[in-house]
Amino acid sequence: MSFEIFTDSCCNLPEDIIDEFGLRIFPLTFMVDDQQYQSYLKGEVTDLSQFYAMMRDGKVITTSLPNLAEAEALLRTSLDAGNDVLYLGFSSALSGTYDAIAGVMERLVPEYPERTLRSVDTLAASGGEGLLVYYGAKMRGEGRTLDEVAAWEEENRLHLAHWFTVDDLMFLFRGGRVSKTAAWAGTLLNIKPVMHVDDEGRLVPVEKVRGRRKALKALVDKMAETAVQPISEQTVYITHGDCIDEAHQLAAMIRERFDVKDIMINWVDPVIGAHSGPGTMALFFLADHR
Repeated sequence: MSFEIFTDSCCNLPEDIIDEFGLRIFPLTFMVDDQQYQSYLKGEVTDLSQFYAMMRDGKVITTSLPNLAEAEALLRTSLDAGNDVLYLGFSSALSGTYDAIAGVMERLVPEYPERTLRSVDTLAASGGEGLLVYYGAKMRGEGRTLDEVAAWEEENRLHLAHWFTVDDLMFLFRGGRVSKTAAWAGTLLNIKPVMHVDDEGRLVPVEKVRGRRKALKALVDKMAETAVQPISEQTVYITHGDCIDEAHQLAAMIRERFDVKDIMINWVDPVIGAHSGPGTMALFFLADHR
């Protein structure tokens, strides 16, 4: 029996990957001036440069879970077509999305006793979640079963390293990630935090460096310390908050240092970007540990 892979818009995968693997996406929502938007609409391109421009202009962005009625309808479409379902979700430590969708799936189980519905909390975000979905989709394409893919995800999710930095600490303050004092001090001293997602799926500051270039180099240094060898054969993912030129600079640094051929670059979506801000730069790869 075939199965479909569901994920949510915080995976930050580009449209061509979503189409190539036939992924199903639950869009999270965000609000600007009390007007609600979905962070992903099939076949439609959101002007993310405009979104980040609004953030720079001081617009207040709030976020919320997917529409659960729409999520249930999407699941039913797949189940009614005779498919099993595997949901790979946004870290439960950062959002209630995973628990909400898993709850909808649990309620559907009695109605579809002949189907398998399984969910995995990736404990990941942005390109980290995206890479886990990408690897799962490739395995499905190679003929692996739903249980085999789910088992691989559970065994390897803590080997998906997330390293990132932000350009303006005030956005992390507004998102409740750092104190106001730390944000102001860091801004005055040009301090850039180097952060990662830990084994519980939380954002954790690891070190501070002065200046953007040193922050980008620190991301590459973290890759050198922990990445699974050979690094050159990995698929590496970079996501950015409206700083595409620096994303290409980071990719060039990785190619020069590790001879990596396969590097994907995409935007940080509005739901994550609302908390991390313009200038967010994130690097994702397989590692010995997070």
